[in-house]
Amino acid sequence: MKQFILMADVISSGKKDQNQLMIAFKELVHEINQLYKNDILSPLTITLGDEFQGILKDLATSVKIILSLEENIIHKKLNFQLRYILHQGEIETPINTDIAYEMLGSGLTDARAKLNNLKSDKSKFGVSIENTLQNDILNNAFLIFESITQKWDLESDYDLVSNFITLDDYKIVAEKLDKTRSQIWKRKKTLNIESYNATKKIIQLITEK
Repeated sequence: MKQFILMADVISSGKKDQNQLMIAFKELVHEINQLYKNDILSPLTITLGDEFQGILKDLATSVKIILSLEENIIHKKLNFQLRYILHQGEIETPINTDIAYEMLGSGLTDARAKLNNLKSDKSKFGVSIENTLQNDILNNAFLIFESITQKWDLESDYDLVSNFITLDDYKIVAEKLDKTRSQIWKRKKTLNIESYNATKKIIQLITEK
């Protein structure tokens, strides 16, 4: 049986404050492991300092975790971005349910190679799964997702985007931030929040059984 393997690394990690990066990265990974512990076969495990790998129960869980990581980075205003590969492949050894170490298989080898290929492609997301329709739709949807989110600035946009993700209604966001409805409506348009939500919905729907 082929497993869903998720690997990710911190983009341009060498340019960051290493101590701050590691504290924030470990905390982020720990929270996701706790949140999805019932759907993770082998927990997201930091392997090389700025990378993690894990084995997930199914495609829907894999996508939920990627989206959660992305939105948590915004909610927490973290000063780094992740690059992901989701690969469906073979693991020949028993799955380690405590930590994603000491497992062997072509799936892990292929996933790491694909993650390295993403670095040269300058892409943030890569999906490589058996279902070709889901595979193509997810890769294209994540391309749109990336084009929207990469325009958001940590200092000037993350706080507002976080509120839109949590509250959605621009009128409620305006009231919370003590801004005019007109101001917030315009910002919702310029930040492409509706396109973001639509793309996220496509990503979620294509993984439903």
